[in-house]
Amino acid sequence: MKHVFAFVLLAFTASVASAGETGESTAGPLIFPAEDVNLNDFLWLKRPLVVFADTPADPRFIEQMAYLTERFAVLDERDVVVITDTDPGARTKIRQTLRPRGFGLVLIGKDGVIHLRKPAPWQVREITRTIDKLPVRQQELREGRPGRS
Repeated sequence: MKHVFAFVLLAFTASVASAGETGESTAGPLIFPAEDVNLNDFLWLKRPLVVFADTPADPRFIEQMAYLTERFAVLDERDVVVITDTDPGARTKIRQTLRPRGFGLVLIGKDGVIHLRKPAPWQVREITRTIDKLPVRQQELREGRPGRS
């Protein structure tokens, strides 16, 4: 399974590298494995977007990660950081806190509140629309901060 996950990440890295060659920004959100992350570290700094699956080979996980990597710059403007958890057996703190069942997408605001849970992949356009409606994001826009606080 780890080989499949490594392959998936390698494929995403290659697509991001090729985007950089065409002049697109590749500075987008960072992708972290759940076992390396504490959600409290992002409080008031970033908006965690957690992607769960029971295996990295889950077609929904692969589809979701493709959506996210295609539009890194748009997510980066909104201070999004992506966290992946594809090993239910690892019982990460994030998995224990959010309690997903199979595939899941969870958006957590800068204030630490869960604002979105979806059982299917979502396009970045739908995710950013949700983020743009959040009170903290609205305040950022009113104060002229594009996302960075």
